[in-house]
Amino acid sequence: MTDQPPPIARAYLVRRIAALFYDLLLIAALWMITGFATLALRGGTPVPTGSPWFQCLLFLVAAIFFIGFWKRDGQTAGMKAWRIKIVARDGGELSWGACAGRFLAACISLACLGLGFLWALVDAEALTWHDRVAGTRVQRLPKRR
Repeated sequence: MTDQPPPIARAYLVRRIAALFYDLLLIAALWMITGFATLALRGGTPVPTGSPWFQCLLFLVAAIFFIGFWKRDGQTAGMKAWRIKIVARDGGELSWGACAGRFLAACISLACLGLGFLWALVDAEALTWHDRVAGTRVQRLPKRR
């Protein structure tokens, strides 16, 4: 027996970024719904610009979206459209902790001007920082016939 993960079809950076942009459109819609709901709950009084609690709420909405979909079946809607899936590096099921750690590390990857994503271009296994942190990898799924 070897400790090597089983071979997979890697999902390269272009496909991963395309899926992310698709998901960001869905996140924007969820943020608008959250904003409308917050406005309604505040009796029509707008949230002050730059409100820390509202920014935390929007962050939480995005976290629930990504972590929930990754834990459920390893795919967000954008990932399904681009036929990619997150899997544990050892082939096992994704844990809640791995999904949450991946989300937080992905936020850091983006905050560093996307350097954590671009790392996949030089990584021998085409892994991003958040893949390395969470012990995950992204595989390309076969075309449906």
